[in-house]
Amino acid sequence: MALVSLRTLLDAAQQGKYAVGAFNCNNMEIVQAIVAAAEETRSPVILQASQGAIKYAGLEYIVGMVKTAAQKATVPICLHLDHGTDFNTVVACIRAGFTSVMFDGSQYEKEENINRTREVVKIAHAVGVSVEGEIGKIGGVEDDIAVDERDAMLTPVPDAIEFYEATGVDALAMSFGTAHGPYKLPPKLALDRIAAVHEQTGAYLVMHGGSGVPAEDVKKGIELGIRKINIDTELRQAFLGEVRRQLAEKPDEIDPRKIFAPARDVLKEHIKAKMALFGSVGKA
Repeated sequence: MALVSLRTLLDAAQQGKYAVGAFNCNNMEIVQAIVAAAEETRSPVILQASQGAIKYAGLEYIVGMVKTAAQKATVPICLHLDHGTDFNTVVACIRAGFTSVMFDGSQYEKEENINRTREVVKIAHAVGVSVEGEIGKIGGVEDDIAVDERDAMLTPVPDAIEFYEATGVDALAMSFGTAHGPYKLPPKLALDRIAAVHEQTGAYLVMHGGSGVPAEDVKKGIELGIRKINIDTELRQAFLGEVRRQLAEKPDEIDPRKIFAPARDVLKEHIKAKMALFGSVGKA
């Protein structure tokens, strides 16, 4: 199956009142685990790559792996750029075959963020590529992007509405209490802000920092308009946790396949559980 746009997946998610999982991929085994989980649960899925992943693996390698996986898959898959802060990287991803891009202009003042995001929307929509935009700063650390918790202010509802209506983005990321990376304490979500923005605009909202958010809060968020949930930290923890276990059990093993294959299987089961939580099982 050919890759599909983010808009295609989120339109269906809105209709069915569920969320689609967006899982970061950094190597072949993680790509395989994500797609296998989607196939086994009959879930639509978003494979996303950060700028850091692109620097590590190379744009052509990521596109090649995901396109190969999608061609063999029978469920709809979107290839999405996560936190694209660099305009040239965003354009390069569109040209390379990504079907969705996130332009993260949250480091700019509101008006400049709107203008830059609107320009990306114009370019992307011209070739059928979806766009996610961000208003407000989401805390924590992801790859080379760090936001101090003091600066991670909750996005005012009027700002979110103005940004969404002015830019024409397909999905909206805003700050409502989540953060990138591991949580020290369970996050407190501003569910009222999610509800207000979705009710007033119909925007498809994105939960960044989805790893470690309590299941009940995830379910409430989906009820109120969250349609895309990003998971990265938990993938790394599950995959590398099993790699460490395998290495401890088999210190003399020199075949990386015998270490990575069990980690891939553990990761697949972890992702399947997330898809069940998000309500996407059986929706492909």
